Amino acid sequence: MTALHPQLLVLQQQLTESPLTRIDSAELAAQQVELWIKRDDLLHPIISGNKWRKLKYILNHVLYSGADTIVSMGGAYSNHLHALAFVGKALGLKTIGYIRGEQTAQLNPTLVDLVTWGMQLKFVSREDYRLLRRYKGQDSLPELQAGHYWLPEGGATDLALQGVAELLDEISLDFDTLAVACGTGTTLAGLINAVPLQRQVLGVAALKGGDFLIDDVSQLLTKQQLQADADWRILLDYHFGGFAKSTPALLAFMQDFQMCHGIELEPIYTGKLMFALFDLIQQGYFPKGQRIVALHTGGLQGKRADTAGILR
Repeated sequence: MTALHPQLLVLQQQLTESPLTRIDSAELAAQQVELWIKRDDLLHPIISGNKWRKLKYILNHVLYSGADTIVSMGGAYSNHLHALAFVGKALGLKTIGYIRGEQTAQLNPTLVDLVTWGMQLKFVSREDYRLLRRYKGQDSLPELQAGHYWLPEGGATDLALQGVAELLDEISLDFDTLAVACGTGTTLAGLINAVPLQRQVLGVAALKGGDFLIDDVSQLLTKQQLQADADWRILLDYHFGGFAKSTPALLAFMQDFQMCHGIELEPIYTGKLMFALFDLIQQGYFPKGQRIVALHTGGLQGKRADTAGILR
């Protein structure tokens, strides 16, 4: 394993270890199920959650490769691009972001942050954005300039799995199920690789029609000769209308959850994850005595989309 680049070590020192917090409620007590949250939202004010974990070894590779610019893609409220722009500025790397959709007269708060941190924005049509998803390798994007490093949507590369897997070293608690929300499935694949075979890894798809995630995760595991036969599954019915979509029921659940437990969620990923877990627990999906650890993947900046009336 390549040692961390000195610049990356300096950045990593700004992060704190995320704690495990137990969630207590009448529903959990009635079903005799324990629920804990790995608070990766507390890692850092900007690069929290799985974004840091996925980017860590990608950035290491970029720095050692001598590239000076990272080119990537995401939506107008992308947590991935938000984190990438920040670390790019912190590490002295240029960043370029392909943004899905047409440019509006006024940039939203996420895009304002990207520009403030020096990211060059390139708005592309939804059709062209789908075409960009074809390019998986660091040098696969056509007409990529010298010194540029292509990073696929959400940081979905083999190197991302390495950083995600380190999360398990921070969980000393014995557990039966590890649960996470899924966008590209990269975080799920990294967790599957790291958990003991006797444990289940549960993914909750944040987007409608997420069947493809099952194949994508399987391919990631097979490509890396990882635990393709591990106990894992992806739930497809908690998308609430699709990616970046929400409903009054989900928003009410999130508000109640924060009031009861003092933990903020967002409606794109973590709100859907926790709603799914509580729903499954009430249905008796988990055997009595089960201990579940849910990963809070951060991304709270995405709540600004809801404030702007986008998540409806």
